[in-house]
Amino acid sequence: MAKKNTGPRLSFEVFPPNSQGGVDKLTDTLDELKNLDPSFISVTCSNHKLNYEKTTIDLAKYVHDKLKCSTMVHMPAAYVTKKQVSRILDQLEAMNINQVLALRGDIIDGYVPEKDFRYASDLTRFIKQEKPNFQVSGACYPEVHPDSDNRIDDIKHLKAKVDAGCGQLISQLFYDNEQFYHFQEECAIADINVPILAGIMPIINRKQALHVIENCSAHLPKKFVAILEKYQDNPVALK
Repeated sequence: MAKKNTGPRLSFEVFPPNSQGGVDKLTDTLDELKNLDPSFISVTCSNHKLNYEKTTIDLAKYVHDKLKCSTMVHMPAAYVTKKQVSRILDQLEAMNINQVLALRGDIIDGYVPEKDFRYASDLTRFIKQEKPNFQVSGACYPEVHPDSDNRIDDIKHLKAKVDAGCGQLISQLFYDNEQFYHFQEECAIADINVPILAGIMPIINRKQALHVIENCSAHLPKKFVAILEKYQDNPVALK
């Protein structure tokens, strides 16, 4: 979990590279980022098959052992069984890593999900049963999960996730603060009282912004869009 403090803190999310060159570049970057004293560094899952030993777990071990930084491991629920999760949790515990971000994960065309965990709340409950000392975080969507029918349904699922043992929420990225503040109020009304961390990603060019809108359904304020349009051919000025 995030360190206790009286001011704003940062954490970083990193994706395991597919090549040794990518790994070398990432570890060099992490060696610099550690000087910012992040609350934690979370390591995503590289694919639906959860090839942890060669990707996620190796990188998490580097963050924990070499950087001496609090480490969180992503775990998508859709394509794992209870047996696999138990094995992974044992591996993490042996490495003294006890933080997991429990997700449903993307449903990938052509791959049939496993049946043990339908929702992230199911995975969260199982992790807390297997390893009560583990700290389980969950994802939340200030602008509604794309698979939810509406905001009320989305908040109900989020409440179920917290009731299952999720002790902290990390939001999908957003660019309109008012959306996030409104979401916080709705969570409070629904008696969701765990910390909610704001997920952000700096936009550095117009193409990236359009990609964010298309894939994450994140609302961009009109003033921000106007800036992107004005400086789209001048990346230096845009930055």
